[in-house]
Amino acid sequence: MTPIVFLHIPKTAGQTVHNEIAQQLPAGAVSPVRVHTQSVEGLQYPEGFSFYSGHLDWPEPARFDEKAFMFTILRDPRERIASFYFYLLKEAEKLPGSELAKPQHTGKRMVLTHSADDYFFGGSKMWQLFIRDHYDNVYCRYFASGKLRGYGPTMNLSATQLLRQAEAGCSRLDKVYHLSDLSPLEHDLSSLFDIDTKLVGNYHNAGRLPQSKSRWTMLLDHFETDRARRRIKSFATLDEAFMDRMELSKVA
Repeated sequence: MTPIVFLHIPKTAGQTVHNEIAQQLPAGAVSPVRVHTQSVEGLQYPEGFSFYSGHLDWPEPARFDEKAFMFTILRDPRERIASFYFYLLKEAEKLPGSELAKPQHTGKRMVLTHSADDYFFGGSKMWQLFIRDHYDNVYCRYFASGKLRGYGPTMNLSATQLLRQAEAGCSRLDKVYHLSDLSPLEHDLSSLFDIDTKLVGNYHNAGRLPQSKSRWTMLLDHFETDRARRRIKSFATLDEAFMDRMELSKVA
């Protein structure tokens, strides 16, 4: 079987897609590495699996002997920013104080204990690197660098350079789908791999907010100053330009 590689950018319906594909495959066909920090002996794409899916860096071009079917899913970048913020907030509210204090929950602790202004634009340089990695024009930086945490490798690029490198990186993928309509992905999985999935209108790990409600509007209301609102909007500007240039912008 041609390997399937799903590069899952956080908060783009990845859990739904992963589950729907994985349940159609034989036992042992799915790689256990779901996030880049779970690498096996330094490998995010260990040998011997048919399906690789998760928050992973890009595989090296020569990683697969046969051509893999490599794809990702995008959504409105503003909604992705807001969805990730509210997801962390929801998860943080579930944790007791003793658990929240642990270093591995720093992100959740910060989102729960700080205003939106301070969460996004305050803190140490290390904290700001976390923010930039997870929120600042994530699509462009991921496509340009091949790294899930792509701010560092791209921070010195001009807007023009970043967009150009993102376009080049995107061209390595077989398909890029839009969250507003996953029926093309359903069709491709069926025709290419005889995998029948139900993706349209199917939401695993969905947040508590209705799907029709704009999370972006809610996030803007969380900010205390217009300056902070302007700054958070800049975190989506290049991603919006990239999606327009690649004809990936669709309205749900």
